[in-house]
Amino acid sequence: MHRRFPSLFLIIAFLCLTPPASAQDKIRIGLSSVSATQGPMWLAEQKGIFKKHGIETEIIIIGGGAARVVSSLLAGEIQFAVGGGDAVVRAAIRGADTVMAVSPLITGLQRIMVRPAIKTPAEIRGKKIGVTRFGSASHWVLQAILKKWGMKSDDVQILQLGSSPANLASMDQGAIDGAVLTMPSYFVAEDRGYRMLADPVDLDIHYLQNSIDTTRGYLRQKRPQALRFVRAYIEGVAYFRKYKKEAVAVMQKQLRIQSAQEKDLKYLELSYDLLTTKFFNRVPYASQKAIDATLDFIAIEEPKARGADAKLFVDESLVRELDVSGFIKNLYENEYR
Repeated sequence: MHRRFPSLFLIIAFLCLTPPASAQDKIRIGLSSVSATQGPMWLAEQKGIFKKHGIETEIIIIGGGAARVVSSLLAGEIQFAVGGGDAVVRAAIRGADTVMAVSPLITGLQRIMVRPAIKTPAEIRGKKIGVTRFGSASHWVLQAILKKWGMKSDDVQILQLGSSPANLASMDQGAIDGAVLTMPSYFVAEDRGYRMLADPVDLDIHYLQNSIDTTRGYLRQKRPQALRFVRAYIEGVAYFRKYKKEAVAVMQKQLRIQSAQEKDLKYLELSYDLLTTKFFNRVPYASQKAIDATLDFIAIEEPKARGADAKLFVDESLVRELDVSGFIKNLYENEYR
């Protein structure tokens, strides 16, 4: 009996030194911009959904467009990057270890808003058009729309001016003739008398906005952690869709809309309604059509993209596991119906 005491002591000591199974894994997420589309991410953090799944998140606003946030991903500064999907595809074509893991939006949602005097696409030639940053989703969609109209990038003067509110302010000051805006800025622009010149959805332009990207190396080394992160994020989307009041409140806070005036809340509610009815993807697989369109566009500068298999740039295994397991179906049929 006495010989068993040292072994028992070692077991107890080991258990005391071992972190509890409920210890939170730290994950850093970099955002390319501040946008209403990030609502589920913020809400999942605020409501403890990430913690519920064993994840401690640090959401970092990196800014500067998708290319910059992908650079932070490759530098190991973050584990997941959120930005326009063309950047992660472009990086992978150049040999980087990047991969798209989640596609929260069915397609992109920017619109080109212009001065009332501009009535037709042809009248945009030579005009100053604002985007957030070169290499951002707003820059990509502007070029895609111009191509649809039979124009090139140098047919307009493209200026990178920062966020959608900053672009709208430049329009108000007369510094630019139009801008690629996201919600709720384009609702504000409409109320101020600006015209919508193009909506990508109407033009059947599909693109990857706000893809959630990581590296294949991270998925190999930390797959259980990555799976729990994606599970929590998808639950965050479901929570966002069900609880409008809380969703609008978190957007108001993160977009720094201090005013509680009825018109400001109206813009947020319009954004919420559009996101939940037309854009958010319940089962966030990447759109084949959007990836193919991205590859066609990138091929202009990157010949390797021409004819490339879209599957090379996406790892759908995390979403598929949650889909096949019934987790996502259960969210909408039971928890968040």
